[in-house]
Amino acid sequence: MQEYKTPASAGQDEFTEKRSRFIGYVCPVSSEQEALDFIASIKSRHWDARHNVYAYRLRDGGITRYSDDGEPSGTAGMPVLNVIQRNDLTDCAVVVTRYFGGILLGGGGLVRAYSHAAAIGISAAGIAVMRLCTDCSLLCDYNQYGKLQSLIPACGGKVIRADFGSAVTMYFVITQESLDSLTVKLADATGGSVTVSIGGKRFIRMNEDDN
Repeated sequence: MQEYKTPASAGQDEFTEKRSRFIGYVCPVSSEQEALDFIASIKSRHWDARHNVYAYRLRDGGITRYSDDGEPSGTAGMPVLNVIQRNDLTDCAVVVTRYFGGILLGGGGLVRAYSHAAAIGISAAGIAVMRLCTDCSLLCDYNQYGKLQSLIPACGGKVIRADFGSAVTMYFVITQESLDSLTVKLADATGGSVTVSIGGKRFIRMNEDDN
């Protein structure tokens, strides 16, 4: 796997359908225990709600779970999970809380309501694209720093920090494909005087607006 999508942050939104209040909560999680803890926290907050429906999907082990929490089978938890899957999200937990308003929605109405609550919760949280990147560093002169500070993001990398001493050490992350391109352009820009040191690999949020 070279990349995956996950919620950018925790988020929530709500709407009312025939006097029933639906609140969609979304949270990025990295393990099943984190998902269960998130679900438990929402249930504790909304202990007086009629239903706290949930679904989650994890990269580790390809785990997917859902619960209708008392709603008719197939009308709540599965629709929430389907929204997670349609958005291609993983390491994602969603809880939809329902305060019953006294009017029955029917099976189709419940599917639409729970799907919509999950969707607006995900929209509120935002979606982060996590890409498999390599940790890199380079050592350059001060007169090269400005040029390289622009070159790295232009090649698809993300500068993490720079340490300033007798020379400048720049730390950045970049995908392997972009690293190949950067290596060529770096040699051209510095006459081969600056080279990249390669470290380990990890998933990094690399949305375009994060560079």
